[in-house]
Amino acid sequence: MAEKITSLQNPRVKQLVKLRERRERDEAGLFLVEGYREVRRALDKKIPFAELYFSSDWFLGENEPALIAEAQAAGAQIFELSKEAFGKVAYRERPDGLLAVAPQWKNTLEDLALKPQPFLLVCESIEKPGNLGTILRSADAAGCDGVILCDAVTDIFNPNVVRASTGVLFSVPVVVSDSATVHAWLKAKGIRTAATTPHTTNLYTQTDLRGSLAIVMGSEQYGLSKFWMEGADVLVRIPMAGQADSLNVAMATIITLFEAVRQRG
Repeated sequence: MAEKITSLQNPRVKQLVKLRERRERDEAGLFLVEGYREVRRALDKKIPFAELYFSSDWFLGENEPALIAEAQAAGAQIFELSKEAFGKVAYRERPDGLLAVAPQWKNTLEDLALKPQPFLLVCESIEKPGNLGTILRSADAAGCDGVILCDAVTDIFNPNVVRASTGVLFSVPVVVSDSATVHAWLKAKGIRTAATTPHTTNLYTQTDLRGSLAIVMGSEQYGLSKFWMEGADVLVRIPMAGQADSLNVAMATIITLFEAVRQRG
């Protein structure tokens, strides 16, 4: 029988609200997983929940009780919240009544399981959580071996990253490191780097994106740093016909990744 919490002043309710903040997440080594689809995908990937909170007043379907039972069987503590209490802890405007607490993890470059011809995505200083989540979905759809975040600005455990990734965060290996370390590792592995920038004549469709490859994307505001512009094996650009001089980084990532997918067959 799940413990029911109705008070908005309950310590567990207060702790869930605190976990929206990066410092609180990092100190606790925990993060939030909100939403049926996200919780479902986390369970499918054997993410060990510490706790699962639910409120049937917010449910959108009929499969939630089975999911809760599965999480409990996997070791999660289960708590029922009143509608008001869940409304306070939920991150979404219209929650669907499920919120889990999971432990953070950390992958290293050597943890990446590379195919014989690796296909990686490297992102430098991505600022917006929504963009990062969408980028993770794109890397998953394109079949990337992993996503490497250089000089990270955004915390991968930000609730907006988890939400925008629709739970793909649990299936795509993500490594956070610094640019110099990543560049040296790619060189040592014989993985070519293709850096995206408007400042080149090389069209992405006319550049060989086959073989061992890492596509490198820059930040929303500044693009790629001098380090990557000078250190990449090749620079590529997406042609722009209008007045805009750049695309949203998540959109540019999708376009470039799937050109590589097309070329790689």
